[in-house]
Amino acid sequence: MTQQRELPLKHADRLFIGGEWTPAADGGTIDVIAPATEELFVRVAAAGESDIDRAVAAARAAFDTGPWPRMSHVERAGYMRKIAELLDQRAPDVAYIWPNEMGITHALATAHSASVSGLYKYYAGLSTRFPFEEEHRTFSGAKVGLLVREPVGVVGAIIPWNGPISLIAFKLAPALIAGCTVVIKASPEAPGHALLMAEIAEAAGLPPGVINVVTADRGPSEALVRHPGIDKISFTGSSAAGKNIAAILGGRMARYTMELGGKSAAVILDDYDVETAARSLAAFAPDMTGQVCASLTRVVVSRHRHDAMLDALAAAFRDIRVGDPFDPASQMGPLATARQRDRVEGYIAKGRADGFTLAAGGGRPAHLNRGWYVEPTLFGHVDNGSAIAREEIFGPVLSVIPAADEAEAVAIANDSPFGLNASVFTGDIDRAYAVSRELRSGTVGHNAVRMDFSIAFGGFKESGVGREGGIEGLRPYLETKTLLLDAMPSHRAIAAPAA
Repeated sequence: MTQQRELPLKHADRLFIGGEWTPAADGGTIDVIAPATEELFVRVAAAGESDIDRAVAAARAAFDTGPWPRMSHVERAGYMRKIAELLDQRAPDVAYIWPNEMGITHALATAHSASVSGLYKYYAGLSTRFPFEEEHRTFSGAKVGLLVREPVGVVGAIIPWNGPISLIAFKLAPALIAGCTVVIKASPEAPGHALLMAEIAEAAGLPPGVINVVTADRGPSEALVRHPGIDKISFTGSSAAGKNIAAILGGRMARYTMELGGKSAAVILDDYDVETAARSLAAFAPDMTGQVCASLTRVVVSRHRHDAMLDALAAAFRDIRVGDPFDPASQMGPLATARQRDRVEGYIAKGRADGFTLAAGGGRPAHLNRGWYVEPTLFGHVDNGSAIAREEIFGPVLSVIPAADEAEAVAIANDSPFGLNASVFTGDIDRAYAVSRELRSGTVGHNAVRMDFSIAFGGFKESGVGREGGIEGLRPYLETKTLLLDAMPSHRAIAAPAA
């Protein structure tokens, strides 16, 4: 069933630096293995530190002396609309690459691929709506006070393997409209979407060096973070890696935004039907095989309703169809790598060893003899202080945690090093609002797993710094400058639309 077709990448064995397709300096390569077949999907170039230096130099030159940051926002928006048009044309390629690199079902990849171009259109639209320049009253003696927002500079965008095409867009689109130049560092597990974006940048006619793409493992990736030519890092990944990046960047006061890990809670209030809640949670649990930082993996429910919640979730989990990601009947595909499956299975073993109730899953699907598959797994009577409740597993493993009452449920939800996503299940909108305001989380949904990048997405605590999506996602790519002038200039390069 796994789909076989010609690889939709023209230069898979190259890096894209300064508008040119170039081999890695030392000839290194990375093998990308398809998680459903355990066979080679594509072999790509492996960037070394000298390649990182070349990519940063190209982006630096494009920013310091090139036309991109000197264009008007409207001019840059024209290129971004062309990117969106080309992305729409290549949506089938995006949807083909994605399952073959990280195991997402083809159906879900197709749905997500169709929406990515909208991000570039949205940020292009801000070219005439966002106040890149504002006039202010001044108390300094100057007759004119202007607050101008200028591009932060050269951005290193470090992309994880779970949702690369979307996460590239959340970094690249605001960076481009701001006037930044970018080095995209693709993950070694899933580089295809970044290489495809390089092809799109080339086809859209962006000036050389505005977008550069390298695929590298951890060592050269750290060289990108340490590089003095980088003004800002935008990183999505683990909290542990994020802390290391922040420590490095703090040494030279470089800017950063980070969307990191999560251990998100679903708080089920007593008025809400457990069967309905179980169906909602189980519907999202298999997405990307649980390899989603915002997954609701802690289900907090009153102790007297715990067993009913556990039984309802277990029944729903047992109905999830696990199989080939290209099979339309499959609801959940494999994990991305053998290493990731080992990690997930290690946490399942911890849950068993701690004596929690294994209500569903816990093993590998018996009908699949190859591929990095696990069963959707559910534990009950879980202690919120345990490893499976506190640490991000990044797989389809949920814990049901009993609470004495609503107050304790909120306390349990907040008792986590993370604060990325949450949801409140209740039929009472006033209680939903009140509990949502108590939860220390960047997003709180109502009666479902909900995220809205058109507003903003990001986390409290160890779940990150800054936000992606919406206007809030543009601000980190801008520096503000105050101009105090004796008169209004006769020509202003940028119009000043209303805020």
